[in-house]
Amino acid sequence: MTHDKQSTAILVVEDDPQIRKLLKVSLQAHKYTVFEAATGKEGLEHALRTAPDLVILDLGLPDQSGFDVLGEIRKSFNMPIIVLTAMDREADKILALDSGADDYVTKPFGMGELVARIRVALRHSSRTQEDPVLQFGDLIINVAHRSVKLKGEWLKLSPTEFDLLKILAFNAGRVITKSQLLKQVWNEHDDSNRHYLRIYIGHLRKKLEDNPADPKFILTEPGVGYRFLD
Repeated sequence: MTHDKQSTAILVVEDDPQIRKLLKVSLQAHKYTVFEAATGKEGLEHALRTAPDLVILDLGLPDQSGFDVLGEIRKSFNMPIIVLTAMDREADKILALDSGADDYVTKPFGMGELVARIRVALRHSSRTQEDPVLQFGDLIINVAHRSVKLKGEWLKLSPTEFDLLKILAFNAGRVITKSQLLKQVWNEHDDSNRHYLRIYIGHLRKKLEDNPADPKFILTEPGVGYRFLD
């Protein structure tokens, strides 16, 4: 069985039947095609059979860890994966993101927030690293020329500041963990150097934000990382 590619297909892997029903009804109301799975095994079988456009994955599954399901899906597919978790520990969120999740939503959650995260994840999946220009309101990032313009004025960024901004902007709407940024910008695998990241985020906010203490572009996800607003 294959899904109609004209309709965005979402696979919901969730063992709680009430949450599963809520997700199905709500997502269908937003014109998404919805597949359901109650266990990790069923979820993996559905993913291989239907190749959905996005997966919503509960981490607390009855037959196996949601982290294991996430890893197995990532071996075959690159579609966005949003994890649902009742675990509010920062370490679990970081592990999910570092394991390949695109975002996380903590239970209990609002459907408005989840649908917004779905739209961002799908938008990000259609964005390529070859996009020459990224625009967010009055902020324009020319990737090819490594230049940035804000409110019609050119900004002077250091090479490291630009690389950091580029990664955040390409992943707009997603949480990027501190470890991911350290690896991608500095090729650092030692989290003890996180103070570099705080310093450069501070520099970027001073140049981008009207009020660095109340940022509108680069938000901090406490204990986890940063999210660039799309």
